[in-house]
Amino acid sequence: MIDIVSATRCSEAEFWAESALGQSLRRLDFDGRLRPRVSFENRRGLPEVYNSALTAPDARDMLVFVHDDVWLEDLFLADRVAQGLRAYDVIGLAGNRRQSEQHVSWNYLGTDLVWDDLAHLSGIIAHGPQPFGPVNCFGAVPADCELLDGVFLAANRRTLLSSAVAFDPQFDFHFYDIDFCRAARRQGLRLGTWPISVTHQSGGAFGSAEWARLYPLYAHKWAGAGAPSLESDGGP
Repeated sequence: MIDIVSATRCSEAEFWAESALGQSLRRLDFDGRLRPRVSFENRRGLPEVYNSALTAPDARDMLVFVHDDVWLEDLFLADRVAQGLRAYDVIGLAGNRRQSEQHVSWNYLGTDLVWDDLAHLSGIIAHGPQPFGPVNCFGAVPADCELLDGVFLAANRRTLLSSAVAFDPQFDFHFYDIDFCRAARRQGLRLGTWPISVTHQSGGAFGSAEWARLYPLYAHKWAGAGAPSLESDGGP
């Protein structure tokens, strides 16, 4: 059983009628293994919303944290997530096989937002305003990763709780995903990409004023932190 956790500025009615995620979940309503857990008219940061779901007494064993501007196109979503979480503790759609102090996201290096070499990347995800948009292929999937894109993250709830891994509330809408991945890797959790069909409507807000405000907090938190090696984990 899987909780689909998201936050939206839309009202409940607007979410189900107009948002990409809401329309997708209506289409997937045939699958009783999927349960939406959505924060409507949300003004909280994503970590607060996600952590509330993580610690909820009625939370399910598998959690999917996903943006509300994502078209979930895979009819076998529940099966894909379950398969991925048998191989890894946390899965995403796009990621990086390495991490360094220069990484400010799964794909960018430094505040100039220089793309990392594609040789280090993994993932296949579509982008566009409508479902089944143009596909971007970053590298072979599945793959062991150090960092994952926060647009879609799935995790084993009990593993996160037992490892004391959660989302840091100081990173409300930026850096929450790279911070979460680094915290998970520091605890020895296995991260990887997994093949799941979605289209993301947005390319993100990297470099915005709010992103720039939070960057020093992220840089200070992880300054001097070593990057763990995947080689010791053995992979799935």
